[in-house]
Amino acid sequence: QVRLQESGPGLVKPSQTLSLICTVSGGSITTTYYAWNWIRQSPGKGLEWMGVIAYDGSTAYNPSLESRTSVSRDTSKNQFSLQLSSLTPEDTAVYYCVRGRGYEYEYWGQGTQVTVSS
Repeated sequence: QVRLQESGPGLVKPSQTLSLICTVSGGSITTTYYAWNWIRQSPGKGLEWMGVIAYDGSTAYNPSLESRTSVSRDTSKNQFSLQLSSLTPEDTAVYYCVRGRGYEYEYWGQGTQVTVSS
């Protein structure tokens, strides 16, 4: 059974950089064809895909967030991470790490609430 668990600060200040880690168990992040995504949901809004790191280490980002977003991985720890810079209150959301394959999102973490406030 694949499990994903997000970790990181629940409260960050405007202009700071958010760093989140997703720890994966039950499967390797280097297994062929799987992609490891970050998705968020702001209050009253739908899901927003932020970025992905694939099994081979390649990355892709939502164009609207690309200038502020970085996704990386630590294969020795079977973790991947998100960094989002220049935070504003509009970045307040529940952040999810998600395993995908093709056009399907197969496994989701439970999500972590991040609030941007001074």
